[in-house]
Amino acid sequence: MPHVYRCILELHDSLYYATREIGRLYETEAILHNYALCYALGLVDSDKYATTVSEETAYRYFCAEQVPMYEAHLTPLNQQGIYVTPARAVRHSAVLNTWKYADNRYHVEMQKTQKNIPSFGRAKEIAPESQFEFFMIAQDLLTLPRWVRLGKWMSKAELIVKELPTPKRNSAKEFLFPYPLNPLDVMFTNQVLSYDTINIPPVSLIRNVRMVGEYYTFEGLDESLKLPAQMMYRFSN
Repeated sequence: MPHVYRCILELHDSLYYATREIGRLYETEAILHNYALCYALGLVDSDKYATTVSEETAYRYFCAEQVPMYEAHLTPLNQQGIYVTPARAVRHSAVLNTWKYADNRYHVEMQKTQKNIPSFGRAKEIAPESQFEFFMIAQDLLTLPRWVRLGKWMSKAELIVKELPTPKRNSAKEFLFPYPLNPLDVMFTNQVLSYDTINIPPVSLIRNVRMVGEYYTFEGLDESLKLPAQMMYRFSN
């Protein structure tokens, strides 16, 4: 049986990434995508995909091409038997920051301008001390870092990991999973009956999922947790 971990992330900085852009407002949804978590937890060996020796040391700090490589980076985790679910907010609050900038064309193009018109934008971020919860499934014991970095500002967060009791695998039945899931990772092995959609790039997530399929249960928990089995990273062509 695999090892199943319940993980709590507590923010020590405000967390920002643009889930949606509404005019001048850049909003951060209180949810963490499982792709982002894999990178933050250090599970992705992105250096392996650098094309030159010099890039191997710089890849983490500079990327010459802004092209996602999720399939290349995450497929090796399937071979290692590691899967991370998206994270939901256990508790959270938001902060609204306003930033301003001026018309600096004369600095770039050496053009004379009679006006210096200021502009502004607002970023809705997740406040420090907010907590997120997710699950990790691994075939072998894992040692995870205590501190991770998340979001555009590389915000600091503390990781608290607790291994759950040995899971029991149940045959295919109908069950409800209230936590967020990546639909690409579950729909190939489970029959999804109903769900709520969370619009978030790069792949929209689902939650409150009613499905038919195999799942894990755990004895001794205060809640009746039914975690979908056979989850793995899959990608649409």
